Amino acid sequence: MSKHISRRSFLRHAAALGSLGAAAPLGMSLSMLGHASAQASQGDYKALVCVFLYGGNDGYNTVLATDNDSWTHYVNQRDPMARGSAGSGTSIALLPAGTPANMQAEAGTPARLGGVLPIAHAGRAVHAGRQFAMHPLLSDVQSIYQSGRAAVLANVGPLKRRLSKTEYLGESAPRPAKLFSHNDQQSTWQSFSPEGADNGWGGRMGDLLMAGNAGGLGSAASLAQRSFTCVSPGSGGIWLSGAQVQALQVGTFDLLDLGSWGGVLGSAPLRAAMAEMMSAAPADNLFWADHQNTVQRSMAVQSLIGPVLPPVTGGATPWSSAGNGNPWIDPMLAYTSPVTGESRFNPLALQLQMVARLIDANRAGNLGMKRQVFMVSLGGFDTHALQNQEHSERMAQLNQGLAYFDRVLGQMPSGDMRNQVTTFTASEFGRNLANNGDGTDHGWGNHHLIMGGAVNGREVYGTYPTLATGSASNEYDSPDLLQNGAMLPSTSVDQYAYTLGKWMGLSAGELTGILPNLGNFDASTHDLGFMA
Repeated sequence: MSKHISRRSFLRHAAALGSLGAAAPLGMSLSMLGHASAQASQGDYKALVCVFLYGGNDGYNTVLATDNDSWTHYVNQRDPMARGSAGSGTSIALLPAGTPANMQAEAGTPARLGGVLPIAHAGRAVHAGRQFAMHPLLSDVQSIYQSGRAAVLANVGPLKRRLSKTEYLGESAPRPAKLFSHNDQQSTWQSFSPEGADNGWGGRMGDLLMAGNAGGLGSAASLAQRSFTCVSPGSGGIWLSGAQVQALQVGTFDLLDLGSWGGVLGSAPLRAAMAEMMSAAPADNLFWADHQNTVQRSMAVQSLIGPVLPPVTGGATPWSSAGNGNPWIDPMLAYTSPVTGESRFNPLALQLQMVARLIDANRAGNLGMKRQVFMVSLGGFDTHALQNQEHSERMAQLNQGLAYFDRVLGQMPSGDMRNQVTTFTASEFGRNLANNGDGTDHGWGNHHLIMGGAVNGREVYGTYPTLATGSASNEYDSPDLLQNGAMLPSTSVDQYAYTLGKWMGLSAGELTGILPNLGNFDASTHDLGFMA
């Protein structure tokens, strides 16, 4: 059995799989496909990249209100000694802007980090008289923000409708189910339903956008549309799954395929034999058939994208250091740990490197993808303890990863693509304003970052909460703060999603159909204004 026969047999059987569409034309050489398809118009290309921060990022120490009143309340709640009492616990209050870093202080502590980094804003009416800053380790993100390519969205979270504190305390209005639960709120952020949902709003957008993709690929278009519209390097979430698109999970270094490097256990003939086996008629056993389907799809995607996926290095690539084929030791993918002072590999940067390579594969292979949705992630944000060390480490990773991606997009082989790619953060919830002794507990609303050339930058959108000093039982007289200082969201995830989806080209009607709570908010507030 030759590899050629095995491949042909696989493609013949894969063509019969409804989930893959007609895959037989993949037997054509990709050069023929390139001539058959129209050159992908990079000018008409747009992509969303969700950076999900798993664990619940502490928004209070990511984007801070620094006007005098807000800062006083912030320090009162985060530094046990702030109110002149012999309080116990560790201070997790960052230091005022302009405070020099004390390199003799303990690694990871606020004193070692220095002061927060001020950011400008246009003084919208809801923020009149307020001042803002970022975490001391977000220096590169601060520069991108100040250049106009990034913005902040304050106090956003899942909502059924606008909810007052009185309504929340009286349980007189609907609210999202299973608040403060990691798994359920991850799912709610991504799909608007607690754990158990089968599709997310990123995938639903993909369902609506995929018809415009892969023009010119003929019968191979179905595979490209369903498998290359929504993609996640590494492990993805429910956010990318749709009713029609099948979220494609790829490796952080290469595509997932049968075996590796063209073989199984180093043997090309063994791989060919296994491919022949996988291309047989579907098995009666449901588990075997499902596995068979997955492997066939992976092989078909590899046949389509693999030959045009640019290498990690080789020649002048913007995403890696010259001559460095090992991303795990590439200084471009490394950050400096604020705790140890060492240069460490950044897993977020590696995922974003793969996103850049996949975007360029569209150009190199003339695949005609006009709209794509990506998801990457960074964990470690569940900072109940060791907040100073753990959150600082995550901020250093986030800062380096976003700055790396901004730089790479500006130097892509097809030219500067920062106007065509919008990157935004999400997390299952924020954290409480109150210090629990050495960290922070689960909250609700949170502040997020949006980055890209199409962003109306240098602005804090939404409404930053009014801070207050809690009572002995950690209750607050602010209308925006619940028990322990959890933010009551003033902006919904639906509005966040609407603004991003509108930029991607979806209509108000289409977005209303896939964002279940959007109709409960005044139409004039659907578009939050952070996209050009």
